[in-house]
Amino acid sequence: MNIVVNEELKAYIDPLTPEEYEALERSILTEGCRDALVLWGDVLVDGHNRYGICQKHGLPFQTVQNTRFKTLQDVHLWMIDQHLGRRSISDYLRGVLALRKKDIVDERRARSSAATPTTPTTADDPPFDVDDAPASTSSPASDEALPPPVPLNSREAIARAARLSSSQVVMIEKIQKQAAPELVAAVKSGVISINTAAAVASLPAEEQVTAANAGKDELKQAAKRVREAKRKPREAAPDTEEGAEPAALDAVQQLQQRVAELTAENADLRRQVAELQAQLAH
Repeated sequence: MNIVVNEELKAYIDPLTPEEYEALERSILTEGCRDALVLWGDVLVDGHNRYGICQKHGLPFQTVQNTRFKTLQDVHLWMIDQHLGRRSISDYLRGVLALRKKDIVDERRARSSAATPTTPTTADDPPFDVDDAPASTSSPASDEALPPPVPLNSREAIARAARLSSSQVVMIEKIQKQAAPELVAAVKSGVISINTAAAVASLPAEEQVTAANAGKDELKQAAKRVREAKRKPREAAPDTEEGAEPAALDAVQQLQQRVAELTAENADLRRQVAELQAQLAH
């Protein structure tokens, strides 16, 4: 059968690290390709790494058709949900995917509200005509349409979808908006934690790049300097009757920020422990 690799879909989810790819390759060489590749017509939706490894080594694989996909956004949402359901992805990527899902759902709802019954929509069209797709020998899935996704209309809802805390979602949003590409690469690769990256993202882009190029230790020092700089002006304020109440409020905010940072660090450590336990289990 002819399988089409759509580069946009292949790149939609961050690629595996070299170590993760090597582990997957060893598993497939030992146990075969256990999970079927998911297709939409001839287009490969899920299993790009498995497909590449099987092609490289001439190994057999199974395919399954998901005929519930009607649009490219259906595919995107399904891919996001599949990855959010996996324990192996990082907390940062989990947050990014949940925020991406929110954008898609919001766009769909806005377009649905604005469209009339006679107004065709084309922004969601698939990259090919499903009806004209060649017949596949893969097993068919259900023909029922996918259920409408649950709205993610609050930060708490996004956090639940990503299995993160609301404070982690806030930090990931900050990283997406303010972080230089080099800083994003550092948090994606696990060199630094989400809260460290969010702190460094407060710096000018040039300083972020310099710290990222210098490595993990310099990034941690940069984050420490940012936190200290936020505390110093408050510590220098006179403790007068007029300034006492703002100072107390600031102390509460600092404690809340520190709690959020420690919570994020704890979650990151739990994830690392879980990954190590999974590796030892194999």
